[in-house]
Amino acid sequence: MRAVVQKVKYACVKVDSKIVGEINNGICALIGFSNEDTEKDSEYMVKRLLNLKLFNSSKGEKTTVSEMGYEVLCVSQFTLFGKTVKGNKPDFHDSMKTETAKTMYKDFLTRLGEAYDHSKIKDGEFGAMMEVDISTDGPLTLQLDSRKIEYL
Repeated sequence: MRAVVQKVKYACVKVDSKIVGEINNGICALIGFSNEDTEKDSEYMVKRLLNLKLFNSSKGEKTTVSEMGYEVLCVSQFTLFGKTVKGNKPDFHDSMKTETAKTMYKDFLTRLGEAYDHSKIKDGEFGAMMEVDISTDGPLTLQLDSRKIEYL
């Protein structure tokens, strides 16, 4: 499972020119699943997203999105497992198949809401053509990959 995480001042997702997900201060996470991913990968990513110390508290200490009471916008992004090693056309064979990925994504959002606050978790529309507007803060962008660690 991969995530590209950005610290944001504002982010929104539109489908057919209508806003379907929108946050102010928080993190925007583009989320992708590989054929190899399991519930363990999802659990790991929930912990990582909620425990990254990306924000400054009023005391100047580094703190998390949840400690600040900020929001999280998740956007499904199957292209995170695209390969461009051969030729010019991206290869998405390592990306999880649509129906399985949709189930994993819904499960991931549920876990994220249970670990934090459902009302602070927003998302786009799985599988839709989306327009994503992101106003980064910093900028601060991180790549997370559940397969490049040992599970804690």
